[in-house]
Amino acid sequence: MDYDVTDKGLAGKGKLRIEWARSSMPVLSMIEDRFEKEKPLKGVKIAACLHVTTETANLMIALKAGGAEVRLCASNPLSTQDDVAASLAVNDEISVFARHGVDSDGYYKHIRSALAFSPAVTMDDGADLVFTIHSEMPELVSSVVCGTEETTTGVIRLRSMAREGALKYPIIAVNDAMTKHFFDNRYGTGQSTLDGVLRATNMLLAGSKVVISGYGWCGRGLASRAKGLGANVIVTEVDPLKALEAVMDGFSVLPMSEAAKVGDLFITVTGNKSVIRSEHFEAMKDGAIVANSGHFNVEIDIDKLEVMKTGKRTVRENVEEYTIGKGKKVFLLGEGRLINLSAAEGHPASVMDMSFANQSLCIEHLIGLNPKPEPGVYPVPEDIDLKVADLKLNALGVGIDELTEDQRIYLDSWKMGT
Repeated sequence: MDYDVTDKGLAGKGKLRIEWARSSMPVLSMIEDRFEKEKPLKGVKIAACLHVTTETANLMIALKAGGAEVRLCASNPLSTQDDVAASLAVNDEISVFARHGVDSDGYYKHIRSALAFSPAVTMDDGADLVFTIHSEMPELVSSVVCGTEETTTGVIRLRSMAREGALKYPIIAVNDAMTKHFFDNRYGTGQSTLDGVLRATNMLLAGSKVVISGYGWCGRGLASRAKGLGANVIVTEVDPLKALEAVMDGFSVLPMSEAAKVGDLFITVTGNKSVIRSEHFEAMKDGAIVANSGHFNVEIDIDKLEVMKTGKRTVRENVEEYTIGKGKKVFLLGEGRLINLSAAEGHPASVMDMSFANQSLCIEHLIGLNPKPEPGVYPVPEDIDLKVADLKLNALGVGIDELTEDQRIYLDSWKMGT
């Protein structure tokens, strides 16, 4: 078994944390139990590029229980939990290639290591596996049957590839499942992002002006939770419908050029690049704090900040102080990377339970299809989405009504009126 982790001695600590997460992941646990009995993934090689966290560890264990041979690498250099990586390698004999804080060369070396055994399935969080296969290792395309994608940013990349005819195999956009983005993005990102900011800074949100760039599901969740902690929330948007929704939800909406002048804390969650630029840094007041919770560290133009600085120092773990001009301070959190994972632990396990249940069931679904779909980006089958929701409700001990036969007939008919 091949692997590359920081310290195997951390395996014991990692095992306990993985078990703790598992206790809040009942749906994935049920799937794992079934996989153990049925072995639907027997002999299937799966390469996964995901955040190496306790929740991801439980997904890898479930896939292995289903008979798969799994290799895992990190989808972000700062999101790896070294004790979790060690536990997977030592206790579960899963090939893991992940070290917290690895540089760019090491990051892509790990990706290539995860792909080195010619996988039949790719599992991505940001589409870096897919990108590497298509750009550097095209000889692997013939062995890949299908894939899944976890996050909004990755889906955007894959749809771009599909439009250009560059995508060579079918991929399910797990992110677009209602039981993923509606809960993971809104409740998970909303809570874990603020968790990361508070761990890094210990700032008081009550009374602060918090500027949130992007009002998709992540932005919605983040805005509601910041408001709940007493913050005065300002939203910036490029989409008029989302901006209007933010207004109707009770938030101020401003262009970034105006928000930059008044914000105390800025958080980007757009999936786009250069959302906060040099002109915005120039407009910010002394002491402004800037963080990102989008997948890649491109939303804040750090290169421009580096050019503008007259001084720089690390003042706390995950907090870099940039001096601009004659003495104004701007604080960058987590090197501009995902603050919920660089400074905290990511989403709560109970939310990731649904996301990773979707991942495991979608892999089972794709492997079982014959013939396989044409190359492209596909939605999560509705029956899988509903199944995950139903399993989650059952695990929570929540019951719901069922339609009566008379109600079904009514809904199916166009003849019944007043």
